[in-house]
Parts: sequence; structure tokens; C-alpha cells
Amino acid sequence: MSSISIIGTGNMARTIGARALAGGNTVEIMGRDQAKAADLAEALGRGTTTGAWGTAPAGDIVIVALLYDGVVPAVTHYGDALAGKVIVDISNPFNATFDGLAHREETSIAQEAAKAAPASATVVKAFNTVFRHVLEKGRPDVFLAGDDARAKARVETFVESLGLRPWDVGGLKMAHWLEGAGVLTVGLANNGVGTLDFALSVTALRAGRQ
Repeated sequence: MSSISIIGTGNMARTIGARALAGGNTVEIMGRDQAKAADLAEALGRGTTTGAWGTAPAGDIVIVALLYDGVVPAVTHYGDALAGKVIVDISNPFNATFDGLAHREETSIAQEAAKAAPASATVVKAFNTVFRHVLEKGRPDVFLAGDDARAKARVETFVESLGLRPWDVGGLKMAHWLEGAGVLTVGLANNGVGTLDFALSVTALRAGRQ
């Protein structure tokens, strides 16, 4: 069981929170609008708590479930309150036409969040290649990137508690390419697949992990 704090009160916060609780984890909701945070916590039930915006999260894993342009400002605002935490960035920095990234440099929101986070915190990119309704109803693979092996192992354990398969793609610099994979999923949804009802997955053609 993991202790999870979710910064955000939108659809992804609700979906991840619900799956986390179903997997036996504890969940805290933190939102800039305290009333919305309280409403979401009540809707999720199962002992979900709320925390004040900007105060130290109760969870060991802090999932930042905000639009991409709010992630770094939130991490900056929380500052030392995130010391020692595993911060999970789930955002997709899409451009206005959803066929590229909003940032032009070879970076990622996760890498920029790591720069803003306390030195003792670690950042992992995860969940960004999964559409919200697929995460809610399906069993998609979850790709993750990060520089700290122990932090990634903790996120993997959390992902497994959701009944999902985690796949480690490498260091945090790979978060840039995970964000590119987010663009790819939108391109597939709008073209070859023609629906949002799918997720990227791995088929391992070998004995062992399936």
C-alpha cells in the first residue's frame, strides 16, 4: 500500500484517486480551491482526506494532476514542503493544434519540475500516454521515466496496485519522448485508430514478463 497525495481536482485526479483507493492505497486531495478539494474527497470516499494548498503533502508519492502550464508553478509554490517526496508529473504539453509539443527545446515538464523541486525530492514522469477514460475503465500499460531507481520502484509498486503494468523507459530525459508519445496517441486517435478507446502497450515476445 502506498500513501498518495494528489495535487489537483480535475478528471485525472478523480480517476487516479478512485483507482488508488480501489488498490488499497490512502489518498489525500489538495487543490487551490479548498471547496473543490473537499467535494472530490467526499465523492471518492473510503477515508480520502484533504490538505491545504501549499502545505506539506501527507503522501509519500505526490501526483501533480494539473494542466502542463500549472505543474512547475505548483512545484515552485510548494517548495520545501515537497522535500523527500516522489513527485509524479502526468501532464502533456500539447501545442494549440495537438500535433506537437508546446515547448520547442528538448526538455519536458518533468525535467523542468525537477529543477524547481527541492534537492531531496525526485520526479518521475508517468500516466501521460493514457487517456483518462481508458485509465478509468481499462487496464493500460503505464510508461514511466526518472533518474532515481528507488523512486521509480515505488511508482511501479503503486501502478501495480492499480492492476496495471508499469514499464520503465529510462532516465528523466526520456520524459521528453514520453511527452512525444502523448502527441502520438492523439495522432493515432484522430487518424489510424479513429477512436480514443485505446492505449499504447508492450507485447514482450519472450518467456517471462507478459
